[in-house]
Amino acid sequence: MGTKLHIRKGDTVKVITGTSKGVQGRVLSIDKKNNRAIVEGVNVVKKHTKPNQENPKGGILQQEASIHLSNLMIVDASGNATRVGRRIDENTGKSVRYSKKSGEDIK
Repeated sequence: MGTKLHIRKGDTVKVITGTSKGVQGRVLSIDKKNNRAIVEGVNVVKKHTKPNQENPKGGILQQEASIHLSNLMIVDASGNATRVGRRIDENTGKSVRYSKKSGEDIK
C-alpha cells in the first residue's frame, strides 16, 4: 500500500503556484505513482490530434494536463485554502482528514 495523499478525487482544490495560480477546481483524477492530479479548468493545454473515430475532423483540442500535488491546496467548507491533518474519529475509529485552519472535518 502506498502513501496517503492529502488530496482525493472529487476534492475542491486551489492552485498555489504556477501559471494557473489562484484558480480553484475539482480534482478529476489522481496519478499516485507520479504525485500528479488533473484538475478541472487548470493547466489547460492544446493537443493536436489526427482524425479518428471520436473526432473525424481532427484538429486542435483543449484539455487539462496534470499538475503536481505540491502545487495544490485543498479548500475547506468555508472556502479557504488550508493544510490537511489526519486524526482518528472517536465514534468510528477511522482516520479522517481535517482542516488545519478551521479544525473542521473535510467531507
